[in-house]
Amino acid sequence: MNITQLREQFPALMQSVNGKSPVFLDGPGGSQVPQSVLNAMTAYLGYYNSNLGGAFFSSDKTVELMANARQAAADLLNAPSSQQIVFGPNMTSLTFSFSRAISRDWQTGDEIIVTNADHFSNVSSWQQAAEDKGVKVNTALINETDCTLNMAQFESLLNSNTKLVAVTYASNTTGSINNIKRIVELAHNVGALVYVDAVHYAPHELVDVQALDCDFLACSAYKFFGPHLGMVYGKKEHLEGFTPYKVEPAKDVAPGRWETGTQSFEAMAGFIAAVDYIAAISELDDSHSRREKLSVAFAKTKQHEMALSEYFLTRLVNYPRIKLFGIDDLDRLNERTPTFALTFEGLEPRAVSECLGKQHICVWDGNFYAQGLCEQLGVLDKGGVVRIGCMHYNTTAELDQLFNLFDELLG
Repeated sequence: MNITQLREQFPALMQSVNGKSPVFLDGPGGSQVPQSVLNAMTAYLGYYNSNLGGAFFSSDKTVELMANARQAAADLLNAPSSQQIVFGPNMTSLTFSFSRAISRDWQTGDEIIVTNADHFSNVSSWQQAAEDKGVKVNTALINETDCTLNMAQFESLLNSNTKLVAVTYASNTTGSINNIKRIVELAHNVGALVYVDAVHYAPHELVDVQALDCDFLACSAYKFFGPHLGMVYGKKEHLEGFTPYKVEPAKDVAPGRWETGTQSFEAMAGFIAAVDYIAAISELDDSHSRREKLSVAFAKTKQHEMALSEYFLTRLVNYPRIKLFGIDDLDRLNERTPTFALTFEGLEPRAVSECLGKQHICVWDGNFYAQGLCEQLGVLDKGGVVRIGCMHYNTTAELDQLFNLFDELLG
C-alpha cells in the first residue's frame, strides 16, 4: 500500500478548504480517521443500536461487538486475555476512576511517584487521590537536554514505601520515549505498581504489555485513527482484587465491574475498524493473526515516521531562531515519535499556530496538559510551545509547505 492509496482512505485528507488541501500536523491532539471507521460506526448505530443483555437480535449483536472490541484491544496491546481490557469514555476519566480504587488502601506513610514527563491526566488523578489519603507525592524530573525521564533521580525516589509509579510511555509534547521496561523493573523491585500512559505512544509503536510487565496501561482510540474511546489494560489479579466504585446492581465481575454506565458501543465498532485498518497496512493475508499483521504494520509505519523525523530535523537546523525541545540526534530517531515541540524567537506560540492555521496547516500550541514538563522547561508562562505532530499519513511534501511558511514567519 503506497502513501497515496493510504491517504485516499481518509476523507479529511482528500477535502479542499477554500481551494486548498489542508495539512494535518495535529495528530498528537487526535488523528484523522479512515472511511472504514466511519462506516463501522454508522452501520452499528443504523442497524443494531442497543444495550447489553436484551433477548433480541440487536442486543445480541451489541454483546458480540463488545467481545470483539475487547479482543481487538487485547491484540493491539498483547494482553493475555480480552477480559483484561476495560473501556470508558476517555483515558482521563478511566484514570481518575482507577486512581480512586487503587488508592482505597493507601495510608499515611505511603508514597507515590508521578513525573514531569506526563500529561496531567496521569498526574492530577494520583495527586488528588494521594491528598485524600495523606500520602506523599514525589515527582520525577526530566532531562532537559532530551526531555526523557531522569532515571537516576527517578530511582532515588523509589523506596519500600512507594505504592505506585504513574509514568508516560512517550511525551505528548516532545515525543521523547521513556524506558518503561526498566522503570517497571525498578518499581517492582520495591513492590510498587506501575500505571503507564501510552496515549501518545500507541499510535506510533506496537505496545506489548506482557513484555513490559506493567500493572496497568491506558490509551485512547482517537489518537490512532479511531473514535473517542478510552481503554485500560490491567493485570488479572488487579482487576479482580481492587474494588472499583460501581452501581450496586451491576455485576461484580471483571472487567465489567470497572465499566460504569452504558458504554459507547458505536465507538467500539469504530475502534475495531481502526485496529483492522492498521493491521491492513501489513498487506499480510488472513493466514496471519491480527497481532502478526499489527507487528508488520507498525514496523512499516515506524520506518516512514522515522524518515519524516529525519527530514524535519535536518531542515530545522537551518532555522537558528527556532528552538526544539527533545531528541534532535538523528542516531536516536527510534527513541522519539515524530512530534516536535518548538519555540520561535520573537513570536508567541499562538501567533505561529494562527498564522499557519490561516493557510490551513493545522498545528497546536500551548502546554497540552503537560504542565510539569512545560514548567521545568521554562515555557509554561510563555504560551507553551508550538507542537508539530506527524502521523504515518503525513508526507515530506506537507513538511515542505510548513517550512515555506516558517520562512515567511521569520522573514
